[in-house]
Amino acid sequence: MDKILEGLISSDHTVPVKRAIVKKVVEAAEKEVAEEECQALFTLTTRLILLGDDAFQKQVGYQVLEAYARYHRSDFECFFSKDFVVSLLQQGFDQLDRKDPAAIDYIHCCLRLLISCPSVLEIFSVIQVEVLRMVCERPDPALCARLSTMLSDFVQCIPRDKSGILFCQQLVRTISYFHCFASQEQELREYVGQVTKVSALLQNIWKADPATLLPSLQEVFAIISSTDPSFDPSIALASLVQHIPVQMITVLIKSLTTDQNVKDASMTKALCRMIDWLSWPLAQHVDTWVIALLKGLAAVQKFTILIDVTLLKIEMVFTRLWYPIVRQGALAVLSHMLLSFQHSPEAFHLIIPHVVHLVQSLRTDGLPTSKAFLLQFTELIHCMMYQYSGFPDLYDPILEAIKELPKPGEEKIKLMLNQSAWTSQSNSFASGPLRHAGKSETGRTGLVNLGNTCYMNSIIQTLFMATDFRRHVLSLHLNGSDTLMKKLQMLFAFLAHTQRAAYAPRNFLEASRPPWFNMGAQQDCSEYLRFLLDRLHEEEKTLQVLESAKPKVTSPADTCSKETTAQTPSETGEESFLPPVESKQDDDRRTLIERTFGGRLITGIRCMHCNSISEKEEPFTDLSLAFCPSAASQDGLQSAGPSEEPKVLSQGSVNGGSEMPEPGSGKAPTSHVHFVPVTNEPPLTVPDLVNYFLAPEILDEENAYFCEKCSSLRRAEKTMKVVSAPEYLILTLLRFSYDAKCHIRRKILDNVTIPPLMRLPVHDPSMLSQCSSCTSSPLQVDSPESSENLAKKLKPSQRDEEEDENERIDGAEQINGGGDTPVQSVPYVLSSVVMHSGISSESGHYYSYGRNINGTDGTQHPANFFTLKESVKNGQAKCSLSACSAFSVPPEQGETHAISGQEARDWLLFNDSRVTFTSFQSVQNITNRFPKDTAYVLMYRKQELPGQNINRGLTANGMRLSAEPPLQKELLDAIIKDNKLYLQEQELNARTQALQAPSSSCSFRPNGSDDNNPPGSCGPSGGGGGGGGFNTISRLVF
Repeated sequence: MDKILEGLISSDHTVPVKRAIVKKVVEAAEKEVAEEECQALFTLTTRLILLGDDAFQKQVGYQVLEAYARYHRSDFECFFSKDFVVSLLQQGFDQLDRKDPAAIDYIHCCLRLLISCPSVLEIFSVIQVEVLRMVCERPDPALCARLSTMLSDFVQCIPRDKSGILFCQQLVRTISYFHCFASQEQELREYVGQVTKVSALLQNIWKADPATLLPSLQEVFAIISSTDPSFDPSIALASLVQHIPVQMITVLIKSLTTDQNVKDASMTKALCRMIDWLSWPLAQHVDTWVIALLKGLAAVQKFTILIDVTLLKIEMVFTRLWYPIVRQGALAVLSHMLLSFQHSPEAFHLIIPHVVHLVQSLRTDGLPTSKAFLLQFTELIHCMMYQYSGFPDLYDPILEAIKELPKPGEEKIKLMLNQSAWTSQSNSFASGPLRHAGKSETGRTGLVNLGNTCYMNSIIQTLFMATDFRRHVLSLHLNGSDTLMKKLQMLFAFLAHTQRAAYAPRNFLEASRPPWFNMGAQQDCSEYLRFLLDRLHEEEKTLQVLESAKPKVTSPADTCSKETTAQTPSETGEESFLPPVESKQDDDRRTLIERTFGGRLITGIRCMHCNSISEKEEPFTDLSLAFCPSAASQDGLQSAGPSEEPKVLSQGSVNGGSEMPEPGSGKAPTSHVHFVPVTNEPPLTVPDLVNYFLAPEILDEENAYFCEKCSSLRRAEKTMKVVSAPEYLILTLLRFSYDAKCHIRRKILDNVTIPPLMRLPVHDPSMLSQCSSCTSSPLQVDSPESSENLAKKLKPSQRDEEEDENERIDGAEQINGGGDTPVQSVPYVLSSVVMHSGISSESGHYYSYGRNINGTDGTQHPANFFTLKESVKNGQAKCSLSACSAFSVPPEQGETHAISGQEARDWLLFNDSRVTFTSFQSVQNITNRFPKDTAYVLMYRKQELPGQNINRGLTANGMRLSAEPPLQKELLDAIIKDNKLYLQEQELNARTQALQAPSSSCSFRPNGSDDNNPPGSCGPSGGGGGGGGFNTISRLVF
């Protein structure tokens, strides 16, 4: 029969004839055949299968072999023995090479024919050894795919136990040698299919024997982390990622990032090669693993690796966006790389030249998924342009290309940036010293206490939260100057853009500290604020004088000052304090301090004998508000007698931490401070103090007024009227009284209700009477003593009030020229509050609250939360005692719930290095809960109502910028440099702490809730006082 078949195959008969004869040969297999004839047929069919000239011969070989092996199984067992299998795999068959995939296909077919025979077990054991040898020889993808198919069908051939682990590792390494040099799509598809079969075999082995998984993954990392320049592992390894259980991410990333034996160079190589895997089609979860490794490295502060890999691979990742089959994973990785690389625009600017072309391609490629993908991509681009504004030459073409696509809101952009920052990644892999303190959830930057510098920190944060002032400072073009304003601009830039959780303002402290302030001593924040504003004002005035003295060839100042890009406004290197937008008005020479905080008061004195009036207009930057004698402590603002005591008594020490209330006593006075109830009157409000400040004062007896008309001392009435409302109204509460008995100053601990909205009466100066004594003086920041004298007016006695009530009203009419004086009721919204924590005026701790501004215009319009009740129609009123008073604006009854729903994050608490979210309710109730914590300096922001232009057109004058200005190049370079330094510091600290961790002890103290512990806690354990107990301080803080 074998001779007939051999002759038939080599004959010249047609294929149909040959098929008919072959069919007869196959049917003859059912008859009894001699053993010798069977062996001859098995040999012939094997030759046809392995060495056949064409597909017909191979097909005939398989048909005849299967027929005779099925009916003559014992004869086939003798033929297909383990020795024959070993010979075939080790030596090949005649001219057939041992690595030819046909040999594997032949063995695969024979195993199916012998599956029920006992002898197959011996063959399985032989194949287990041989396949391990074969994978160690690095077979090509075709042979490895055939081998994987056979092993998947006959799992008994897969090596077991230790040999199984070794087999998996060697198979992984074999995959790393796969390379495809084909250019045709069919060849590429075939290659991908071969790799997929091999990875599927590994998946089956991992499922059947989980002990092989981790060694296999370790082998993967050993391969991709190799720094051997002669070895470039194949991206076919990406096919394995989809088979790794996703729940193992945390364990594996922890193992990789915390292994001290893994060198930075190896980790960099591994991460780069994993990013290359994004090019592998059909591979799932590659982006998930890449992002997980990026986050893991950020969590253990290996920022050098992240910087190097991002700059090296960002462009390659971007090119993957052109290919629909891999673009979604590539976009996920690109988004994380860009959003986390926040210390510098370098990575983003590498891909900018390619953005417009990609957008145009996505618009026109016609794929159904391209539209949704384009929306995701443009959202990412908007985030990056927001983060690194100030490059209009780069961004204009992009904005033009995506102008019709939706833009994400500012809050969403900030959330995305905050969540993705390297310093925001929580280190769940490390414990104890390896944990680092990143920025809080607020995204705001604290200020490091440099030794009792809480007075400065609280003021700086208050000024920074004054949105218009901050934006104007950042928009000034100072061009390398060394002025105090330049240092403030640099400080504001760092507060806005540094990646540090807290910034140390050493340079600014040295430049802004008053000469009489001793380093390390506690100081008065109000005094510091006045000095700082005065310095900034005088500095700008001096520069204006110097600039006006120069010969003017041209006048490009206005044009230059309108520049809002990161470039310098002129090529002369001169500094400009002008606002970015400035119109030619009578007051355009006012300094930034005048435009922002400057207001004007008219002080009028009327002789109550001849009714002659003397008026003087003077500027102010803050109003110092004294406490009314009837509502403040019993001893009032002056000593009323040795027997009278203040309402609040201090019976305890002020040293160290003795001011801290006991836990759980947040709503009750401490054992060291107790209140003596005096009246059941409601607590004072800020408008009460403002009204007292503006109330008429009787000058009599030893304080009598010298009337020039009468040429003698006369009883007189002194009035004060605000004639120009500042953009930001600063109010200082004079919280001290003099105890004549003990000859000491006492702190007034009275609770003062702080309204979120209030109105200030502002008089029209053109309607007030003029006299020869009216003068206009330049802006002066008053000393503490002059401010105190200005505000501490004595309220007239009951007898004086009864006698002179009619005279005062008549006199008011005289001052008003016998008629009505128009008064604007200017609305103000609370912006910031500086709190003082401490019983004594000699020492304590400052912290501040600031309104959390939202929106591109930098405002939280009170109309969103409160109804502004118009008490004066069209902003005008007739001058009466009630109409000319300050008052608060209560919320409507139906809006209280709306307020409480949003107030949880409406306010921020700045306590040196720590910044947390809080609510306005906490601001209002802080003194009730912690009696020693009292409001000291308040800042209100003027609200412009529709149709009103209060204060002579400051808003039209460019006082309020609609958005944060772009960082100028000098500021941006400084921040980028410091951010890189910070990342290097964090990485170095993490490495040092990791080495010390086994021998060091660690204690963790939670921060606690702001509503349960006083925010102003200070002393040796609190950390807020900046070092040093109160007993070492001799200077007054008030």
